[in-house]
Amino acid sequence: MLTELYIENFAIIDQLQLRFQTGLIIFTGETGAGKSIIMDALNTLLGSRADSTFIRSGAEGALIEATFKIPDISRTAIHATLDREALLDHPDFVTLGREIRRDSRNVVRINGRMSNVGVLREIGEQLVDIHGQSEHLSLLRVREHLRLLDRYTEMQNTLTEYKTTYRQITKIRQELKELHQNERQAAQRADMLGYQINEINAAKLKVSEEAELIEERNRLANAEKLSAHGQKALLLLDESSPDDPSISDRFGEVLQALASLAQSDASQAPLHEQANATFEELSDISHTLRSYLENIEFNPRRLDQVEERLNVLNTLKRKYGDSIVEILAFGEKAQQELDAITHASERITELETDETAQLIELGKRGAALSEKRHAAADLLQNSIESELIDLRMSGARFAVDFQVDPDSNGIPMPNGERVAFTADGWERVEFIIETNPGEGFKPLARVASGGETSRLMLAMKNVLARADHIPTLIFDEIDQGIGGRVGTVVGEKLSKLAQAHQVLCITHLPQLAAFGDQHFRVQKNIEEGRTTTQVDVIEGETRLRELAQMLGEVSESTIRSAQEILQIAQQKSN
Repeated sequence: MLTELYIENFAIIDQLQLRFQTGLIIFTGETGAGKSIIMDALNTLLGSRADSTFIRSGAEGALIEATFKIPDISRTAIHATLDREALLDHPDFVTLGREIRRDSRNVVRINGRMSNVGVLREIGEQLVDIHGQSEHLSLLRVREHLRLLDRYTEMQNTLTEYKTTYRQITKIRQELKELHQNERQAAQRADMLGYQINEINAAKLKVSEEAELIEERNRLANAEKLSAHGQKALLLLDESSPDDPSISDRFGEVLQALASLAQSDASQAPLHEQANATFEELSDISHTLRSYLENIEFNPRRLDQVEERLNVLNTLKRKYGDSIVEILAFGEKAQQELDAITHASERITELETDETAQLIELGKRGAALSEKRHAAADLLQNSIESELIDLRMSGARFAVDFQVDPDSNGIPMPNGERVAFTADGWERVEFIIETNPGEGFKPLARVASGGETSRLMLAMKNVLARADHIPTLIFDEIDQGIGGRVGTVVGEKLSKLAQAHQVLCITHLPQLAAFGDQHFRVQKNIEEGRTTTQVDVIEGETRLRELAQMLGEVSESTIRSAQEILQIAQQKSN
């Protein structure tokens, strides 16, 4: 709901700040005082064309700002828009602002941050319906008619069942589309995949073999050098002569000496054990070294074989992956794709059979949805026409127009025809109106503006109040061409509508104004040759005198009539 509105330098408004309550909010005042200018400012704020002629004479720019409390029912959708644009500030409130500049482009701000008119309209359409210029009226947006009709009768379960089958068909058709597209290139692709798979399989890869081959290549390529180093180490360890004993012989003498030491001094026994362990390690080293030298090959042929195998691995890596693991994974994926191509025709047949069955099921669920919608349309038609009779528009008629489009790939109908379908059903829905007998039905968007249309929209809003999620409704000139008796009826209906929405209404009828929960008086003042608009909240005696003045000159008679009007409004509102 609209909680606060600030207008500066807009037309004859110098500076104006209004705070709004819930319920029915009434604006009254003489013609030209500025009531419709406030509506123009709101229209501009919500995305209408921002004309520089709106800027107050002598000012460089005009500013309009409004704060809205976000209703729970619209919170998810509004938050989604704000999140998408990185504009979410407070979870419960949103502030919209628009600045019109005389010599430069206009500025849009949402929650204090720069934005654009498109986002402004997107959010505004979810917060306010203005009926006057009809630019923001949700009932004129045909795409909303189906949603309103569905919410009016709460057919969510039936719609959910339909959408479930619709998603299954969509998934089947997407897979079929991909399979048919692949069919055109299937033979060429199958040949390529077969070659790749055969090349990988023929290599008989092992995950660890590359590291093992690199290690073997190093040994083969450096066999002479490795043998020389190993022989030298083995010679020092084990080969001895009378003049140059080996390390093993020398350490044997050390071991004997330490054994004698341990016999003489038991405290040195651990040292002898340590030396004995070292001597055994030397023996192990010699044994291992001999085995290593025995396995060193001077084998150029084997070296060529190892190099050739490594070249094979490198070639596969350049084609299919950076490692043997990746190459094998590529081969598995290629095999899966080849299998899919090989069995594509079988899969296509299977999917087409499934699609036929799902279309029949969708037809059943679509028929159930259509039956409920037609029943809801009849109920909606009768309810709205009953409201129109109350509003002295007995000649007006309302209907819901259902249209289908032929489609050879659509849902099969009982008569053998096929019709197009969407996620919402197979019918397009539009509200149509005949305002005068004999004129014929017309789309709502083509109905002329004015008080009669305002009453028409009021009737529809009253009936659709539960289904309509727009929190703030604004009616300008709703009393055009009607008298006091009908004004009371309109006021009663606005009061009823205000139980589910915040309703702002400009009126010249005291019978209607008396139903207001909050009453603003708009006056035009002239000071120092400049015209300004002044808006005040009026209550009690001041409000009573305003209603009396709307009846004529303020007198005891008009005061009594105003009191009677207030009493009637209070009785009908309770």
